[in-house]
Amino acid sequence: MNDAQVKETVKQKYGQAALHVLAGERGDCGCACDPISSNLYDAAETAALPEGAVRASLGCGNPTALAELHAGEVVLDLGSGGGIDVLLSARRVGPTGKAYGLDMTDEMLDLARENQRTAGVANVEFLKGEIERIPLPDGSVDVVISNCVINLSADKRRVFAEAFRVLKPGGRFAVSDVVVRGAVPAAVRRDMELWVGCVAGALEEVEYRRLLAEAGFEGIGVEPTRIYEFEAARAAGGEVMGAFVRARRPLT
Repeated sequence: MNDAQVKETVKQKYGQAALHVLAGERGDCGCACDPISSNLYDAAETAALPEGAVRASLGCGNPTALAELHAGEVVLDLGSGGGIDVLLSARRVGPTGKAYGLDMTDEMLDLARENQRTAGVANVEFLKGEIERIPLPDGSVDVVISNCVINLSADKRRVFAEAFRVLKPGGRFAVSDVVVRGAVPAAVRRDMELWVGCVAGALEEVEYRRLLAEAGFEGIGVEPTRIYEFEAARAAGGEVMGAFVRARRPLT
């Protein structure tokens, strides 16, 4: 399994998910299957969002609720999918702020832009690109968020370096992700279906902290939000959890 194979498998799986939503179907949900993606947003949050954005939610947390976004901030969502967290972020930062969504899948970008049009939100921009190569300038973002996407990358070290690069000094890294406590057997790592299902590519908590620190982040915290009890988690041989991972870029 190489980086290109992982990326192509992820792209195909989530492209299909977007097409199902665009067609008005739930479809093959990948990382959106219970128990990972159930009941992450309350009704008050999603009431004003397009149905397509809610049905395309493939995350494992609610980073917009945990990131403490403020009016006027610039937010970047890595792997923005159908756009639910971008639209929620845009509401939180207000008209003086901006929310970017970055995704590599054309179908997801089409869905997200349609959801933006339906919602009538102006302070949003969806970008095509990879989270390992963010198409934004150095020091241009106040907050980097992500929702169950970084675990899908085969080059997490590069993801963290890019997140650090685009953050302003003092900027915040605030993501929901799947994190493992305990070893993941090699057989699970090789299983592409488990990779796309947000298990095989998950980092161990200690490794997550180490890679963030090596990228230059400080104030690193990993806060469990859910412990998963399902077949793929048991196959991992450890505790698989949804977690809120926070860190910040130093001021100097």
